This record gives sequence, C-alpha cells and structure tokens, in this order.
Amino acid sequence: MVRTPLTPEERERGERLGLLLRSARGERSMVEIAAAAGLSAETLRKIETGRAPTPAFFTVAALAGVLDLSMDELVVLCTPAPV
Repeated sequence: MVRTPLTPEERERGERLGLLLRSARGERSMVEIAAAAGLSAETLRKIETGRAPTPAFFTVAALAGVLDLSMDELVVLCTPAPV
C-alpha cells in the first residue's frame, strides 16, 4: 500500500504541533516527557521537529495529557489560518 503524499497544509499543521509541544515541554527533558507518555524519545523528537507531521491520535492524546494541554486547544492552535 502506497501512502498518499502529505499536503502543504498537513505539513504545516505538523510543524505547528511540534512547535507547540516543544514549547509546552519547556525545560523538561525530551526523555522524561516521552517516557511519561509511553513513547520513545526518538518518536517525540520526530514529532517536535515536524519529521512525523501526522502522529496517531492516541500519541497526541498521551502527549497532551502529560503536558497538560487540552485536545481542543491543540486543534485550534495547530490548524493553519485560512488564506
């Protein structure tokens, strides 16, 4: 099965998500947050840098829980502004 290429909007949304998560993590280590969310540090690194722009829902939900972010807030902040 071939994966459909991501649209520019999907890539932008992934970059926004990564920036938001990195900001919410603050001074806490990537390893600490990843472990608390049940992820590898490499997975979190890929999400934060935009190299994994479409992480699974439950991955995002786990990170949001650890970082005290609401899923509603994530949706609003990660959605690109209309052109």
